[in-house]
Amino acid sequence: MSTQTFSLAEDLALALKIADAADLITQSRYQSLDLVITTKPDNTPVTDADKATESAIRAILMKERPDDGVLGEEFGESENLGSRYWVLDPIDGTKNFMRAVPTWSTLIALVQDGEVIVGVVSAPAVTRRWHASKGHGAFVSFNDGTPRKIAVSKVSEIKDASVTYSDFHGFGHRREAFMSLIDQSWRSRGFGDFWSHMLVAEGSADIAVEPVLAVWDMAALDIIVREAGGSFTSITGEPGPHHGSGLSTNGILLDQVVKQLNDTDH
Repeated sequence: MSTQTFSLAEDLALALKIADAADLITQSRYQSLDLVITTKPDNTPVTDADKATESAIRAILMKERPDDGVLGEEFGESENLGSRYWVLDPIDGTKNFMRAVPTWSTLIALVQDGEVIVGVVSAPAVTRRWHASKGHGAFVSFNDGTPRKIAVSKVSEIKDASVTYSDFHGFGHRREAFMSLIDQSWRSRGFGDFWSHMLVAEGSADIAVEPVLAVWDMAALDIIVREAGGSFTSITGEPGPHHGSGLSTNGILLDQVVKQLNDTDH
């Protein structure tokens, strides 16, 4: 547990500072001809950029918040994680990053007593950054410009909704229910990863569904979607990023979508 206390504004400022440092590394390695790619034990790819970015972030946190815990995709959790810890995904969308698809980002979140209280999603290849802190709304900025407050849509029926997702893998016995959701919706697009959820936060999409995710894939997204007025749950409707799947909605559609995704008696 931290022996020092910091204001929410100080924590957000640090998260944004970390994002700046991460962007310098990720942008320098993006589309580089000597990018080193290896395979992790779970058969997912990792690049030298993922590792270098997380190492740099951890070094900043060790200096600025030595009492806070850290949980990251590449190097796991620190000893005595405690009730206050940072959650890091140095490059969300590694497969995109390594194939020069620009939709990848660095995800930074601060969890306190089980709740995400600060979140930053930095996507320099598409010149966007989103951030939120508890009780202060969600924002997006373009090309390092002035942050603009964002809000979810007011779409109230699935037939009028835009559904976003990564791909069709991982749905298992819910795959048919998911396909039915798509069939009922106004339109669907496979934007994937952080991008889907940020589109919901901005009100450009209404539903984002991913059936299998780790907490570092979701923590930063969770607070941004919620602070934009939406809901972030598992696909079974459990609030928060700790349940192995991610469902962002504008809030109005939450119950309808959860019911649809869990109606497996087709």
